[in-house]
Amino acid sequence: MSTQSARDIERPESQDHPASSDGFVRGLSEAIGGPLGGHAVPPEARTNRFWTAARIVLALTCLTLALHWVQKSPCQDGDWQKNIQYTRFCYTDVLALYYAEELNQGKVPYRDHAVEYPVVTGYFMGALGLPVHALGVKNPSINQGKWFYNVNAFVLCALAVATAAVILALRRRRPWDAAIFALSPILFVTATVNWDFLAIGFAMFGLYAWARRRPALAGILLGLGGAAKLWPLFILGPILVLGLRSGRLRAAITALGTAVAAWVVANAPVFLAYRTSWNRFFDLNTERPIDWGTFWYIGRYLDGKWNTGTPGDQGPFQWLSDHVPTLNWLTYGLFGLSCLAIAGVCLLAPRRPRLSQAAFLVVAAFLIFSKVWSQQYVLWLLPLIVLARPRWAAVVAWSVAEIGYFAAFYAELLGAGGKPVIPEGTFVLAASLRLITVAILCGLVVREMWRPERDPVRDTYADDPDGGLMDGAPDTQWVSRLRGRPHGDRKSAADPSPVPA
Repeated sequence: MSTQSARDIERPESQDHPASSDGFVRGLSEAIGGPLGGHAVPPEARTNRFWTAARIVLALTCLTLALHWVQKSPCQDGDWQKNIQYTRFCYTDVLALYYAEELNQGKVPYRDHAVEYPVVTGYFMGALGLPVHALGVKNPSINQGKWFYNVNAFVLCALAVATAAVILALRRRRPWDAAIFALSPILFVTATVNWDFLAIGFAMFGLYAWARRRPALAGILLGLGGAAKLWPLFILGPILVLGLRSGRLRAAITALGTAVAAWVVANAPVFLAYRTSWNRFFDLNTERPIDWGTFWYIGRYLDGKWNTGTPGDQGPFQWLSDHVPTLNWLTYGLFGLSCLAIAGVCLLAPRRPRLSQAAFLVVAAFLIFSKVWSQQYVLWLLPLIVLARPRWAAVVAWSVAEIGYFAAFYAELLGAGGKPVIPEGTFVLAASLRLITVAILCGLVVREMWRPERDPVRDTYADDPDGGLMDGAPDTQWVSRLRGRPHGDRKSAADPSPVPA
């Protein structure tokens, strides 16, 4: 009997019910009668039902995105008088950069104007912005900025719905996990602040292709995602490390190779024809100082509080703020050390960790130590934490901290005009709570990697539903020796249960 069929016999396909398996949801369910009874017919067993769990989740995603569009509607006409974009919390780069990147003048990204984003995002901006400009030339009465925002919002929201669909496809036995994404206030306030769902869409489709054992396609999608925003390329690191542990290194290298090829092909036209414009993204990120709300910003604030006032007395974070090249190398170094630590956990954990767990940790580490942490970057973590650790309580606490930071950030933007709205310490507190809650999520994920019996996903699946060719694979011989176990010991394999002959 095959390993796959053995796992299916041991763990029959059934849906997880959060009201029974998740303490936070179980507590909330008491208000409506508590969890499903032992003799009740599970919803998934009922026939002729239109409102399945998956359809409900997709409908909730659409509802959240519709409310997001309404929340952003005061800013859509571009008439941002009296700081309405901040007082109504409706600012969006999509509308602002239509003018800042001179798309409203019909300029082609990179050729006529050096866009500050990686090329796939620039292509996307041009593909939607230039037709809107042409339409505005023919019909001067239309508001080009409003049209541009709404066309972008439609596509970005479609990608958000597709992201929910991918989560559902990867968690067929746990469809309600995707409700964490669908109902997230993070999605509600940041979905179209920038073009991040373009990269998120590529990344999620790449994870889905990997899970469906198509490493070449997974690499292409992750490479294109990396050409939209760099972070999808970080997922290749966990693929390589886990592929090394499971003996599926060939598939991992295939994904890496196609990702590099896709990234090169996407970048080549601009790199070869408009090198100066292509360099702008990298130059901007190299030269940028410490940004609001980052770990380094918090440290600089504390430096100021602890400064004795002695002339020349300067704390380390303030010194780094004045020496950006050193700051850059320090952020790269801390991120690199974090990746090495994550790789160590992936190789030494009692069972091979799941891909989404490692991917979440890598992206979170990048944000924690980055000198730039824009408000919409939180979207990078949202689908990954749903796949990595679908527990409501911790995600709700993190979401509350993120919304608190979102409000404080807009108050800080208002205060930048010269009249403080909140004390600087309040903003730093909000930024600290955001950073702390992300760090706590990382700690919880690491705990479940080291103690896999606590992993809620493995309560439903035998191994790793995102693992693709790694799913169910035992450790390689050298990893078994590294961990001090003889090769073939089922306790060191991905699936520790005995396999019938």
